[in-house]
Amino acid sequence: MSDTAGTPSGQPAARGAPEPGRALGPGSGSSPTGRGRVRRRRRWARGTGLTAAAVLVAASAAGWAVYMKLDGNITPDEAAAAELERFEKDRPTALVKGARNILLIGSDSRAGEENGRYGRDPGTERSDTAILLHLSAGRRSATAVSIPRDLMVEVPGCRRPDGSRSEPVFALFNSAFEVGGSACTIRTVEKLTDIRVDHHVVVDFAGFKDMVDAVDGVEVCLREPIDDKDAELRLPAGRVTLTGEQALGYVRARKTLGDGSDTSRMERQQRFLGALVSKVRSNGVLLNPVKLYPVLDAATSSLTTDPELASLRGLYELARGLREIPTEDVQFLTVPRESYARDVNRDQLAQPAAAELFERLRTDSPVAVRTERDGKATERESGEPSENPSPAPTFSGNTAAEDSCA
Repeated sequence: MSDTAGTPSGQPAARGAPEPGRALGPGSGSSPTGRGRVRRRRRWARGTGLTAAAVLVAASAAGWAVYMKLDGNITPDEAAAAELERFEKDRPTALVKGARNILLIGSDSRAGEENGRYGRDPGTERSDTAILLHLSAGRRSATAVSIPRDLMVEVPGCRRPDGSRSEPVFALFNSAFEVGGSACTIRTVEKLTDIRVDHHVVVDFAGFKDMVDAVDGVEVCLREPIDDKDAELRLPAGRVTLTGEQALGYVRARKTLGDGSDTSRMERQQRFLGALVSKVRSNGVLLNPVKLYPVLDAATSSLTTDPELASLRGLYELARGLREIPTEDVQFLTVPRESYARDVNRDQLAQPAAAELFERLRTDSPVAVRTERDGKATERESGEPSENPSPAPTFSGNTAAEDSCA
């Protein structure tokens, strides 16, 4: 057959021309238009896929960068872990699987520019606040017990910052932190209560302020105006939303608020912490990434914890079980105490109430608090204390659900 057959003019078919009788419609994959559309669709698909992949990679990188930043904020307390390991055989045994006891220590350290604003006391760092937080197995309740800094206790021999060791001494509770830091404080608490401390967290002034500011302040109710020059605090009576700076002055002030005692100060701290817990849980912080990030950044930036907690994963595992605890089951109280026999300006444990509280925490048994509002209601109803007390011993305190203005 001739090479020119099939063309009207007898000329060879042009390169790329369609074969005779083949349709040139839009569905023809061999037409120039069809092949171009296919190629464009393929290029578009490849481009879209690459763009999506790039977005995912960028998002993953950004998420990883945020995670690493927050994770790196936390300082692991390796020195305390080593010291506690040294005395492991002397420490109490945890009795209830799943229950956790965390010692929260507020440090009055003046280290750093922010903390240095509150005065400088070289070489001295005390525990301004100490709270033993008990989380029940199954996370049904959380009980925070304040330990007075003026409580007279047995402080064991501890390792000092310079490597030397102190001698055991009967002294003020907050001297333990000054002598041997968090490890000495933990051992003192364990000796006092016979409760195993599973974790510890140390936070300084700057971290506390940043946390309050990160949740846009915390509302409290003031029964009367405050004008405290030492705390640089001037506030009207009624409902007031405290900034971080104001909140720090509010929880630390002692001379001009209440009766000027450490007891009054601890009760004020407990009410403030209850209000802080309610604020974090009520304004969508935990479910809103935009609000959550600054809270996490503030909460982690000034934390020193035991190595097991010194990561976002560790803190998340701890906090995960707290989300479902009703605010009325988040309780605050102070360890039962009375004036020390030899010095009315010091405290000692009030027995047998203190021993009963420690036993119930140790065995993860129920603990009930009697709030100021409950007390007033009972007095109105009966005019005298109830003759049928609750099966669980009741201690004076408050809950995160309590509104001090109600």
